[in-house]
Amino acid sequence: MTLSRRLKTPRLWLAIAFLVLCLLCCFTPLKGLFNQQFLVQQLHRCGNWAVYLFVLIYTLATVLGVPGTVLTIAGSVVFGLVWGTFLSVVGATLGAIGAFGVARYLLRNWAVRRFGHHKALVRFNQAVIDKPLAFVLSVRFAPISPFNVVNFLFGLTSIPWVYYAVGTFLGIIPGTLAYAWLGVAGKEALRGGDRLPFFIALSFLALLSVLPLAMKKK
Repeated sequence: MTLSRRLKTPRLWLAIAFLVLCLLCCFTPLKGLFNQQFLVQQLHRCGNWAVYLFVLIYTLATVLGVPGTVLTIAGSVVFGLVWGTFLSVVGATLGAIGAFGVARYLLRNWAVRRFGHHKALVRFNQAVIDKPLAFVLSVRFAPISPFNVVNFLFGLTSIPWVYYAVGTFLGIIPGTLAYAWLGVAGKEALRGGDRLPFFIALSFLALLSVLPLAMKKK
C-alpha cells in the first residue's frame, strides 16, 4: 500500500487521534476528567452554564472512550441525585450514539472483512438480529460491562440506531443511579453524616453487577 493510500485510511487517523488523546489526558488540563474534586470545582464556577457544560463534556468524553464514572459521581455532587443521574444518562447516551456512528461509518467494513467470521462477533450479531432492543438492554444493564468498548462493538453490527439509542438510555439508568448515589452518599459520609446510605448504595451497585450473572441461564 502506498503512502498516499495509507494516509486515507480511517484506521490510521483513529489511531493517531487515540494517541493524541492519551497524551492530552496525561499532560494537559484534560487530565482533570479523572479528578473528581477538580470537576466539581469547575462546574460550581460555571453557574447556570454548568448543566450544558457537563452534558457536553460527558458526551465528548464518551465519544473519545474516556470512562465516565468520575463524571457521574461529580455530577451527582454538583446537581444532586436525581438531576445528576438524568444529566449523566443524557450525556452518556449522546456520547454512545457518537461512538456508535464512528464505529459504523469508519470501522465496520474493515472489521467485517477482518473479524467477520470470528465466533464472538457472529454470536453478537445473531443476538442483535434476534432481539435487538432486549439484547442492548441486557448488555447495558450490567454496570460492570465495558461501556466504551460496547459502544464501538454495537457499531460493528447491523442494529438500527433507534434500538441502540433507546436500549442504551434505558439500560444505563440503574447503573448510573448507583454511581450517582455513591457520589451523594459519599459526600455526606465525608462530612460526618450518616454512612448507612453509602453502604446501601455500594450494595445496590454490587447487586446490579452480579444480577446479570445470576440471570444468565434464564
